[in-house]
Amino acid sequence: MKQFKEITPYQLEANPFALFNKDWGLVTAGDKESFNTMTVSWGGVGILWNKPVAFTFIRPQRYTIKFTEAREYSSICFFEEDFRAALRLCGSKSGREVDKVKETGLTPAFTDEGVPYFEEAKLVLICKKLYAQDFNEQSALDDLVRKNYSGDDYHRMYISEIVRILRAE
Repeated sequence: MKQFKEITPYQLEANPFALFNKDWGLVTAGDKESFNTMTVSWGGVGILWNKPVAFTFIRPQRYTIKFTEAREYSSICFFEEDFRAALRLCGSKSGREVDKVKETGLTPAFTDEGVPYFEEAKLVLICKKLYAQDFNEQSALDDLVRKNYSGDDYHRMYISEIVRILRAE
């Protein structure tokens, strides 16, 4: 089993723009009995309400939203480039039809509180939901936003407190 070291947000050396846009990640929610994961390439980290937070965006038709809505905590895992094929599969296949763990060979692990993450990750953010809001056409101020949606599939935005950060040793 890979060893992780817990660090503070201020010890995070990774470029947050690269983490989400270049590296991609997996947002995972559920528990030991049932969980789902999906690739995220839109998101970010920062400070809001005097807390370190992560921003994630999930479309309503994604299977993962059911698990995210049902649980207070989730994880965001980031990986080395070697895992690009696994991340591509987790972003293109639904957990309703495919066992993503079996298909990718990723190894689920769980925090003491039962939050799922993956042993192969280089960086894990354990997050607690603080706020959720659905995007909508009326709030889109630029056509750049509208062109990312076809119909009523606007993302739900989650702002979550980063309660722990685990960095692979």
